Amino acid sequence: MTNLKKTAESSLETEFGKFRISVFRADDGKEHVALVKDWQAVPLVRAHSKCITGDSFGSVYCDCRLQLHAAMKRIQEEGGILIYLDQEGRGLGLSHKIQAYKLQEEGMDTFEADKHLGKVPDQREYDVAAEILKMMGVEKCRLLTNNPQKVEALRAQNIQTERVEHVVQSLSERGEKYQATKKEKMGHLFS
Repeated sequence: MTNLKKTAESSLETEFGKFRISVFRADDGKEHVALVKDWQAVPLVRAHSKCITGDSFGSVYCDCRLQLHAAMKRIQEEGGILIYLDQEGRGLGLSHKIQAYKLQEEGMDTFEADKHLGKVPDQREYDVAAEILKMMGVEKCRLLTNNPQKVEALRAQNIQTERVEHVVQSLSERGEKYQATKKEKMGHLFS
């Protein structure tokens, strides 16, 4: 487990409503964020990895921004926690991600591009998410995800986890191809 320290907390008003925002700094200097809306019984949780191209710049190469906004809306309605993890590019970093975009322009999918660059296509870890949940006293959650690795990672940290499907409609042909790659080559679950 990473040693986390809560370094800041405040309220945050968003287009989706008001949340409580907390910042957690890890030993490696990365800062992770939790947006919290009070919940009843079992919280709805989304562990979302940072995606500057999608979340900030509105890239249509992925569905990250759509997933982030859908999760914020749903957590605002039902109560729960959105954990924003500082692990850009599925844990590979921004430079690598942009190199992979170049290969995708040449016809590779995201999985093939990562392999071509000598990387394991998904190096994300969810121990930090589990640690944040434990710091908040959460022992059981309903996890908004299509990625079975997230469910297993939280369960491995002794958090009872029920998967809640989190499907968003891609706005572009390229985004649809990305979703298909996640399903076919990375084992994500879609109905």
